[in-house]
Amino acid sequence: MNTQLNILQPHRMRSLLLCLLFIATASFSLKADGVELMAHVRAGDTIPLVFLREIYIYPPLRFKSKKQERFYWRTVRDVKKTLPYAKLIAHEMQFTDSVLTTIPLKKDQRSYMNKYERQLFRKYEKTFRGMTAKQGFMLMKLVDRQCDQTSYEVIKYYKGGFVAFFWQGIARLFGNDLKVEFDAEMNEQDKIVERVITLVEAGQL
Repeated sequence: MNTQLNILQPHRMRSLLLCLLFIATASFSLKADGVELMAHVRAGDTIPLVFLREIYIYPPLRFKSKKQERFYWRTVRDVKKTLPYAKLIAHEMQFTDSVLTTIPLKKDQRSYMNKYERQLFRKYEKTFRGMTAKQGFMLMKLVDRQCDQTSYEVIKYYKGGFVAFFWQGIARLFGNDLKVEFDAEMNEQDKIVERVITLVEAGQL
C-alpha cells in the first residue's frame, strides 16, 4: 500500500501575539481565582510570565485515497493504544537492569526474573491479549523506538536465544516479526507514526 504523505519535519513556532493573548487572559483569570502568577518587574511595570508548551506545526495531510486516510486514523488509534505500553516496557527494562546489578549470582538472577515475569504476566496479560495483530505489530515497532532494541533482542537478552527463537516462530504464525525495527528516516510508514507520536505527546491529537 502506498502510504507516502506530504510530511516534513516539524518546526516549532511561538507566536508573540498568541503569547500576549495568553498573558492577558491568564492575568485576569488567575487574579480572579486568587492564583499566584510569576511576574517580572521592569521600569515599574509588572509583566506576568506565562510559559507555553511547544506547538508542532506540520503541513496539512492530503490523502490520495480513502484507504490511505483509513491507514492514518488507524495509526493514530494504534499509537494511542500502544505507546504507553512501549514506554512502560522501557521503564521496566531500566528497573530490571538496576535490580539485576545488585544480584551477584546468575541462578539468583534467573530466579528473580522468573518471579518478576510471572508478576508482569498476571498484571498485563489481559491488556496484551486484547490487542489486535496490528496493534501488536505497532507495539513491537514502538519497543524498538523506545528501547533501541527489537522485541527479539529484548527477549534474547533476558530469556536467552532459544526462547527468543521460539517466540519469533509464534509471531511469524500470526504475521508479525519480533525483529521489526523502527526507522522514521527511511520508512515512509514510520515517518507517519513518528508524526502521530509527536502530536499525541504534545496533546495536539
